[in-house]
Amino acid sequence: MIEHDTIELLRECDAGICMGISAIDEVKDHVQSADFKAQLDGYQREYAQLQNEIRGILHAYHDEGKDPNPVAEGMAWLKTNFMMAVKETDEEIADLVTDGCNMGIKSINKYLNEYGAADGRAKDLARRLIELQDRQLKELRKHL
Repeated sequence: MIEHDTIELLRECDAGICMGISAIDEVKDHVQSADFKAQLDGYQREYAQLQNEIRGILHAYHDEGKDPNPVAEGMAWLKTNFMMAVKETDEEIADLVTDGCNMGIKSINKYLNEYGAADGRAKDLARRLIELQDRQLKELRKHL
């Protein structure tokens, strides 16, 4: 049970990170503020670093990770592109990114509860992902 929950929790974290990186890629070229763009680049680097740690553990379990849910990914893409077509401002981009962070925090907390038998390393990585997204929420408020 520990191994199963560990793998599943890490797979969900991996999928969430993929969504975060993809969402930032989707909006980054529309950002007007150099400071905001640098912030988003920094978040992508932090996501990538955390993802490397997660994938390293998954690899040790002979698991390839998990792609994001195609429906969720498609809905996020549609929302982002619709909002960018209607109102392409840094405020709107910050709003979209913070919505993504809120969804990520909610999802990972759900998976922490669902896969409660996961080992300590997996839980720590999930909590670090939540902390990263929570910090992003706070830092992005100045762009709202």
